[in-house]
Amino acid sequence: MSGNSAANSGKQKVGESSSSKPSETFKRKRGMFQKDLQHMMYGYGDDPNPLPETVALVEDIVVEYVTDMVHKAQDIASKRGRLLTEDFLYLIRKDMPKLNRCQELLAMNEELKQARKAFEVDEEKLATTD
Repeated sequence: MSGNSAANSGKQKVGESSSSKPSETFKRKRGMFQKDLQHMMYGYGDDPNPLPETVALVEDIVVEYVTDMVHKAQDIASKRGRLLTEDFLYLIRKDMPKLNRCQELLAMNEELKQARKAFEVDEEKLATTD
């Protein structure tokens, strides 16, 4: 078993770089997404009250994925100087289901912004006519 641990000590996780990791300087708060993940897991067919270890594992996977994506997007954006939504879309361009879902959510977000703006204008008109 000790020989196995020595062999694993030289391996890196997928997406890790050999340079110092920002996560070493920043300790994230665990359990921050626990309730949301429990609801999502239930929505995808898990038990209404999943094991805390399972939720913690899923949270670790999600946080690692999001952190990796943000770092990659920052690398892309560093040439331009600012991070944009398009940087994330570029990263997922080959994963069509994710790309389509992101585009759908962005379009819905834009529709909601327009509806809120129109609603505020209508409220202002009503307030001035009274």
